[in-house]
Amino acid sequence: MSRHATIRTAHDDATLVARALRPDNTDEMETTVDRDGETATVVTHIERETTSGLQSTVDDYVVNLEVAIDIVSQARTEQHAEPTDTGAVSDRDSDSTHDTQ
Repeated sequence: MSRHATIRTAHDDATLVARALRPDNTDEMETTVDRDGETATVVTHIERETTSGLQSTVDDYVVNLEVAIDIVSQARTEQHAEPTDTGAVSDRDSDSTHDTQ
């Protein structure tokens, strides 16, 4: 008999949080985004064979979730601190091989 847990957390940018979490998911985990109108929720289903395995996986997930939320928050802060349009970076061709005669 397997054990199950479902963790739901609402976020301003749920898609980005879910993308940050997915690399840490194991084969027993699935992370998706649920949308209900304007509300977006990260939903992670976890299934493990033992109660202690489930507890360990949930504990790891919660730590990963905290890190993902922090990273998304920092990325959003940094992104807003930079100009959105800096114009052309260079007038030259970006190809590093140029004919010199």
